[in-house]
Amino acid sequence: MKIIIGVNVTSFAKNSGEVQTVFREYGCSIRTRIGLHEAADNVCAPNGLIVLEFVGGRELADEMTAKLTALSGIEVKRMEF
Repeated sequence: MKIIIGVNVTSFAKNSGEVQTVFREYGCSIRTRIGLHEAADNVCAPNGLIVLEFVGGRELADEMTAKLTALSGIEVKRMEF
């Protein structure tokens, strides 16, 4: 089974520490992490999307998703294949 988790962060300055704490807790179950945000010479967007390939199974994915969803300004979506 493949679990892909998308984490929409609305304010990196406000939320990055809390999000990183959750990611660190489940770090051994995150195989791939990709961060997407708008960045250019004159722009660095305060929001972005983090895409995770999660390999810890459904139970751990449920736990991590619940912790992330409980944070203010965070939206989480999940796909399973």
